Amino acid sequence: MSTDNMQADATDVCCASCVKSEVDDIKLKECNDCDLVRYCSDSCQQDHRPKHVHACKKRAAELRDEILFRQPESSHRGDCPICCLPHPIDRETSMIMMTCCSKLICRGCEYANKLREIEARLQQTCPFCRHPTPLTLEETNKNKMKRVAANDPVAIRELGMKHYQKGEYQIAFEYLTKAADLGDASAHHKLSIMYREGKGVEKDEKKEVYHLEQAAIAGHPA
Repeated sequence: MSTDNMQADATDVCCASCVKSEVDDIKLKECNDCDLVRYCSDSCQQDHRPKHVHACKKRAAELRDEILFRQPESSHRGDCPICCLPHPIDRETSMIMMTCCSKLICRGCEYANKLREIEARLQQTCPFCRHPTPLTLEETNKNKMKRVAANDPVAIRELGMKHYQKGEYQIAFEYLTKAADLGDASAHHKLSIMYREGKGVEKDEKKEVYHLEQAAIAGHPA
């Protein structure tokens, strides 16, 4: 067995700083940024940091590239929650967003639900959550704000986009940042544009690239 392999095996079972072995009362945890070493405590991680920082940065960059260039399982649109078929990129002609639950429903499932309601003379409801369909703009906006209050990333992003389209870039930036923090790919993409163009925020190439990469990782065509 090579020296490198022996060292790798050692870091799997021992703390990289104090060399304590993992036993019942000692649980080792991986480095926060890479998968090369493990530690028995936060203090050991701090003590070992100067020795590990160079290899850590290199491995963290490799892991980032692996995630970035991996083929995503689906687009950022995800799948229709009813028929489970993947949504295409073109949202406007192939799906509809329900304001009551922020779900993207494919047009086929929307049509099937409407047909069922007409034939059975039922009240019109959301195909997914069965919430009554809003009849006025006021009801629609009320549904949207309920989703925003519930920390729904899609609803928060849509509100941010509404402010962006009005030219209220600073307010839009706040909402889009919150949606991105909650994992919304489209919010990441829009933030990258804002950082590139300096709308509502100072231009920042590093942050532009970061948000573009986050969007791409989540399946956004970017």
